Amino acid sequence: MKKYLLPTLTVIGVALGIAIGVAISQKANAQRIVYQNGRWNIEMSKVDRLLQLMESAYVDSLNIDSITDEVMSELVQKLDPHSSYIPKEDLEMVNSELSGSFSGIGVQFTIQQDTVRIVAVIAGGPSEGVGVLAGDKLITVDDSLFVGKKINNEKVMRTLRGEKGTQVKLGIQRAGSPEMLYYTVTRGDIPVTSVDAKFIIEPEAENQKSKGKIGFVRVNKFGETTYREFITALAELKSKGATSYIVDLRENSGGYMDQAIRMANEFLYRGDLIVYAEGRAYPRYEATANGGGRFKDVPLTVLIDDFSASASEIFAGAMQDNDRAQIVGRRSFGKGLVQQQMPFSDGSAIRLTVARYYTPSGRCIQKPYALGDQEDYQKELLNRFEHGEFYSADSVHFADTTTYRTRKGRIVHGGGGIMPDVFVGRDTTLNTPWYNRCVNMAYTYQFAYKYTDEHRKQLSQYKDWQSLEKYLLKQNILREFVAFAKDKGIEPNEAEIQKSKPLMTRLLNAYIVRNILGDDGFFPLFERDDEITKKAVEVLSKEN
Repeated sequence: MKKYLLPTLTVIGVALGIAIGVAISQKANAQRIVYQNGRWNIEMSKVDRLLQLMESAYVDSLNIDSITDEVMSELVQKLDPHSSYIPKEDLEMVNSELSGSFSGIGVQFTIQQDTVRIVAVIAGGPSEGVGVLAGDKLITVDDSLFVGKKINNEKVMRTLRGEKGTQVKLGIQRAGSPEMLYYTVTRGDIPVTSVDAKFIIEPEAENQKSKGKIGFVRVNKFGETTYREFITALAELKSKGATSYIVDLRENSGGYMDQAIRMANEFLYRGDLIVYAEGRAYPRYEATANGGGRFKDVPLTVLIDDFSASASEIFAGAMQDNDRAQIVGRRSFGKGLVQQQMPFSDGSAIRLTVARYYTPSGRCIQKPYALGDQEDYQKELLNRFEHGEFYSADSVHFADTTTYRTRKGRIVHGGGGIMPDVFVGRDTTLNTPWYNRCVNMAYTYQFAYKYTDEHRKQLSQYKDWQSLEKYLLKQNILREFVAFAKDKGIEPNEAEIQKSKPLMTRLLNAYIVRNILGDDGFFPLFERDDEITKKAVEVLSKEN
């Protein structure tokens, strides 16, 4: 019996040790189970031990949860620039940016002169249902004063968002009403949309109009509903006669990779490679087109700029490497890292970089970075600007000197974003120091809101952007703005004002139109004279 009893007891003991160790490990968070000297021991990391000592032995009481969040953030900052730690209180807001909806009161707002001002009320949302109007000033929330220098965008969103079904009391000041108005709003689901605009652009030249209409779709991010919104937009434009398309990904910082893959699938043939990803502990994953796309043969251009990143670059890279579309604009941001969000038991999470993604030709779009060096990485765009890259294709330099080729043999570059096939530098012909100061100080946006607020009744009579623009062009808006900017400290310069007049007038009119008609009015007006959009129209007109 002894011959068999000892090994059996040993096995049972080891099994019990493992079970106990696992249970203790799960409870103790980041502890490790180590087998030493014939027994299983629980071993803490230095960080765990330090936090435990601080909590139990430090001379004063401490908020260990807060300290832990700081430590986690510091540790993650030692990694690449896109890994991040998300504290519990921030997780819901961060996730809502890419989710299909969030719970709130359904308004768009701006903060001016330390006061929250309602720019627009979402149709069908909770605020519209109780009578909140665009132009209202938010003075109190739940009977507490909600104005002052401490009010910022993050605080407003934290306050107005909340669990579906909960209520919030708003104190409103409205033009023409001498007393405060109070509304109790029940929070509800507010949709988060990815497609900012969809409309038809018709070429100006008569000989081009017979070749068909051009559909324009602007995608602002890649969230849970992006593909569904995108394919609906394409179908709607097709029903209006679109025979070619512009997909605008400028300032789109990315999001869910699967949404970019599904979008790309609509334009590619069966077996065409869209993207692949791999990492040290992340097995190679390839995404290929399934052949079911409904727009495989339509002419296409894709617009990108310095802030197009991640999933935007996946889509643009797939179109470029498969010679499926002309890419128009400026070199993209250069983010080719894949993050996975991993939750912790306390409700916080980490978005950890687990792989790099590669375009069909094999190039990694990620620009160079040094571990833990966030500052230089963030300055990279500034360095591009100072080097002249925003104005000239000849100033663009790539870190990766490997030669990559598209399906048809064209040379493309890796290691620093997507270089467009048709480069369009920033327009310098109408820019002046006076114009740039006004825009950089956001005075154009502030003036547009003020003008809209003062003339809302008259402006609201116009139901489309074309008629509203005609009305605005008859007003002396530029002169009013010059006086507004002067009051803010920007002295007028007549020569510069006249030089920038077309650009400034277009911008002011577009902002005012947006305040009345939303993005459906803003983008057709704004894009009509945009240099990158005009170049894309020119490219498509030649292909049609």
